[in-house]
Amino acid sequence: MACVKLGSKSDAFQRQGQAWFCTTGLPSDIVVEVGEMSFHLHKFPLLSRSGVMERLIAEASEEGEEKCAIRLPDIPGGAKTFELIAKFCYGVKLELTASNVVYLRCASEHLEMTEEYGEGNLITKTESFLNQVVLRNWKDSLKALQSCEDILSHADELHITKRCIESLATKASTDPNLFGWPIMEHGGPMQSPGGSVLWNGISTGARPKKASSDWWYEDASSLRFPLYKRLISAMETRGIKVEIIAGSLTFYTRKYLPGLNRRQGVTESSSRLASVGLGAPPSEEEQKNLIEEVDRLLPLQKGLVPTKFLFGLLRTAMILRASLSCISNLEKRIGMQLDEATLEDLLMPSFSYSTETLYNVDSVQRILEHFLTMDRTTGGASPCSIDDGQLIGSPSAALTPVTMVAKLIDGYLAEVAPDINLKLPKFQALAAAVPDYARPLDDGLYRAIDIYLKSHPWLAESDREQLCRLMDCQKLSLEACTHAAQNERLPLRIIVQVLFFEQLQLRTSIAGCFLVSDNLDGSRQLRTGLGTSGEGGWATAVRENQVLKVGMDNMRMRVSELEKECSNMRQEIEKLGRVKGSSAWGTVSKKLGFRLKSQMCSAQEGSVSNQSRGSGKTEKVKVRVKDGHSKHKKNLSPEG
Repeated sequence: MACVKLGSKSDAFQRQGQAWFCTTGLPSDIVVEVGEMSFHLHKFPLLSRSGVMERLIAEASEEGEEKCAIRLPDIPGGAKTFELIAKFCYGVKLELTASNVVYLRCASEHLEMTEEYGEGNLITKTESFLNQVVLRNWKDSLKALQSCEDILSHADELHITKRCIESLATKASTDPNLFGWPIMEHGGPMQSPGGSVLWNGISTGARPKKASSDWWYEDASSLRFPLYKRLISAMETRGIKVEIIAGSLTFYTRKYLPGLNRRQGVTESSSRLASVGLGAPPSEEEQKNLIEEVDRLLPLQKGLVPTKFLFGLLRTAMILRASLSCISNLEKRIGMQLDEATLEDLLMPSFSYSTETLYNVDSVQRILEHFLTMDRTTGGASPCSIDDGQLIGSPSAALTPVTMVAKLIDGYLAEVAPDINLKLPKFQALAAAVPDYARPLDDGLYRAIDIYLKSHPWLAESDREQLCRLMDCQKLSLEACTHAAQNERLPLRIIVQVLFFEQLQLRTSIAGCFLVSDNLDGSRQLRTGLGTSGEGGWATAVRENQVLKVGMDNMRMRVSELEKECSNMRQEIEKLGRVKGSSAWGTVSKKLGFRLKSQMCSAQEGSVSNQSRGSGKTEKVKVRVKDGHSKHKKNLSPEG
């Protein structure tokens, strides 16, 4: 720590309780009261160094009292600073440090200790120490700025605060590796002129570690927020990157907001705050003001701060009842990078007494709307930019931000669906806010709808149908279709659609298998004619053919089961129609959309059957070619 000692006399002051006495052998003729402390001194040393003391002593002497008393209630730094000034007036050694120089500089200005009242007076001494020692050093500049907090108005008048901030901002905006700080100032190893690390004065040849761009975060966070805010503004003026500024704001906020991390307990937060010298956690009002100020200082730019940190700010802002503009800005920031969020982040409890739901679904919907607005503005994925191949679930579609967000929202819907207080319109609105092109598959949405129907069994049939219209049965996987076909909670119309599309998928798969089989046969015959396949290749082809047949047999059995289920359902619907005494089959089939689907099914059935017969002929020829394998010949028509 830099310091300068002034004067040469030994300490001649003694303290007795709340009073200081100067032991020079002469009785004191003046009492100076500063706060609760009184100083029993002599007039001449004081008036010879201070213009203010000269006038006050003259005014007190006119009253005719032999021992005058003077009060100094407004002196910067209080009794502790005046004690040092009194010793300086008596010529006692005075040690200037980065921690007391600001108090002494402001107090000497207050007492008018200029060169008119003695050469080398305290104003000149302290000003010189500030400029030549303190402001050239990071740590000393920081200590001086911290001392400005207690006497901010006096320090601002003398521009001490501004000079300390400019000194810190300049050093933070300069590469520390060029000048050796902060490594040297933080007690780092000594270096030789060549730059290697010294050990006991001997060069080790090792190079010192380079300082990262966040080396000043911890030091800056020791400032109170008003001065920290001015420091950040000065750094922005000097062109420090916004990423570095945002990192410092994140560090500062995490340090002083005890509830920001949901995994951090109250005890851990309080002990951490006590360790940084706060004594007690900040009040709720101070925390709320801090969040609102940080929101104003953070640049509105994607990716500057972690998404989890923004969610923590939003939760804390809701708990502390921060301003609506602050909460809205935080939701916009989260919406800009919603694709980086996790399901745990979205599960924000509802802190409003007027809201009955367990989680804050309204906030999540606003965040989603901000994301979709930004995605459209930046030219993100849209129905025009995603083709049918991508909608089936290609890797390129799975990596798009809008697809990631759709999967995230479907997971969130499944988590909030068991809440019995979650109304149907709110659930529908959030589910419908995700565009259709954002979901390659609707399995996640189906799972959420199924959980909601299970947790809300009192829903009317019309409400169930309206809810199920949110999902596209054509975008359900085979596993989801199998589950939905046996799901008693789904409306009958939806089950029929699911069965139809499941059957259509299986028939399409069988037709594709026949096509692949034909292509394999043609390629094998071509390779055989060219003499490129040996006995090992022939054995492999036989195994592949057997595996393919087993797969087709399984799919044919599943198609047969689905056809039986459709037939049984037709009979049940016809019975219902006959009970009502009307030709209800036409009406019900129109209502269920079954007539058109039956025609489609019949057409598809015929197409697959024709293709199967052609494939059967090819299979017969192929089996004849394969010596001794006629026992594998089967009728491959899916109608069997």
